[in-house]
Amino acid sequence: MDNAVTESFPGGAALNPPPECTYRPEDWAILARHWYPVARIDEVSATPFATALLDVKLVLLRNSSGIMIARNACPHRGVPLSMGQLVRDELVCAYHGLAFNAAGQCTRIPSQPSYKGGSAKLGLKTYPAVERYGLVWTCLAPEGEPVLPALPEWDDPAYETILPPYIDIAGTAGRQVEGFIDVAHFAFVHDKAFADPENVVVPSYETVMTDYGLHTDYYSDISNYPKALQHLAPADFSWLRAFDVYMPYVAKLIVHFPGEQRYHILNCASPVSLRKTRLFVPIARNFDTLGSVESVLAFNAQIFAEDAAMVETQAPITLDPKLAEEEHFAADRTSVTYRRVLKQMGLSQA
Repeated sequence: MDNAVTESFPGGAALNPPPECTYRPEDWAILARHWYPVARIDEVSATPFATALLDVKLVLLRNSSGIMIARNACPHRGVPLSMGQLVRDELVCAYHGLAFNAAGQCTRIPSQPSYKGGSAKLGLKTYPAVERYGLVWTCLAPEGEPVLPALPEWDDPAYETILPPYIDIAGTAGRQVEGFIDVAHFAFVHDKAFADPENVVVPSYETVMTDYGLHTDYYSDISNYPKALQHLAPADFSWLRAFDVYMPYVAKLIVHFPGEQRYHILNCASPVSLRKTRLFVPIARNFDTLGSVESVLAFNAQIFAEDAAMVETQAPITLDPKLAEEEHFAADRTSVTYRRVLKQMGLSQA
């Protein structure tokens, strides 16, 4: 499956960070060119709702043309358009009734019947919408065709797909991704879920840079079954956890269970702001040994709550791509490589 998606998009792109931006302008300009999920597909309807990406306030709704994403502020008096409603397939502001079509053009001013539309100053900034893996993805400053992380298993009938509720984390997207690809914390953070608090040694492993970010194959004897099911794996089984990071803030993990059983997790850290991350986690599995969907959701919620407790307390709050602010050791090979790739992108904080 080709992970490049071709769409025709309405509207224009944001070229500058908003006044309330929490990022350094040079970092925001780099991050704004990338694609992020901003909502679950099933929560987008004819009722407008608010979200945010990189400190840009957005409104989402579904009309006859598909999903519309725009700046969540009426250009007339700045009232959030998420307070409005869809009327005759147009987004109507709750304050003065200005109506906007799918392309963001103002088509009607009720108090001025002579208005025929076409005012550029009254137009909305709109953004592209791509639906993949149960999520709505967008980009604030798109350049050419969007390229999304690869999860072909989502469309493979041999796999069951699961989309847990998103998780809001009071921390940076970079810290969350680095925590997800960290292999030395299992025994200390996830000892109640699946890891052994006595099994703390991290075997040597290799990480390589790729054209999309990095790849790591990590072999160990740490079971990925929940505690109650760990008898299902042979005692001498070597667990492979294959990590791929799609820059800047998506990481994919494939856990190789016994036999041909595979468990795919797409860790999508969407940067609402520098200090808030909305985590979306599409999952695909070709076996049900782990139990019902409800048990998978509960296990996933436990793991990410344990991780969030760490991410939300880390200091400094951002990663240092220059590798100067913190010490590192051998087990950090994947996260050190991740920081180096962030540096190559030109980011000073992540």
